[in-house]
Amino acid sequence: MQFFTKGLEHLHAKICDGAVERNLVVQLLPPARSAEEGSEHRNSGDRLTYYCHVVTSSDSSLWGEARVRPVSKTDWLDGYRGSGGDNSIIRTSIDGIEALAQLDGEQAAVYVACVPPAVPSYNASEDYAVITRVEASGDVKATGMALRQALTDFAYRLTKHAYGLAECKVPRNFPEELPRYKGSR
Repeated sequence: MQFFTKGLEHLHAKICDGAVERNLVVQLLPPARSAEEGSEHRNSGDRLTYYCHVVTSSDSSLWGEARVRPVSKTDWLDGYRGSGGDNSIIRTSIDGIEALAQLDGEQAAVYVACVPPAVPSYNASEDYAVITRVEASGDVKATGMALRQALTDFAYRLTKHAYGLAECKVPRNFPEELPRYKGSR
């Protein structure tokens, strides 16, 4: 039986161009006969987009997209609050890095300010950021807070990777991990 359900364990130890540990994906997706991952980096600077996905033979998948965009943290948060306000998301942050997970879905997102080198100084007053969104679809292994935390950790690692690819004007140190979500939601 193990021979037929070890697909995730056959992925490289680090996926998404070395940004994400395979063990994080194993926490999120159920065992499958086979699994494949892929990533793609498009454009650079203020037009950067970075994609990463994992798809299994059992139709479970995990995908993430990190982009550099002109958006304030307030506008970004408002896009996730929706009609449920803060009751529809759970949040954590540290040192200007904001992360959230939706309470009614299998999505998480991360925001970190970033002014790409191509942005002229006269536009530097506009808020730019690396924004990352991840989503799991099909069957997932984790549930509740464990699911939200693992999705957020996946998004955070993609964000760190994209921040480096974007060559943001202000280099920053990223903590090893984000603060854990509190509560039982």
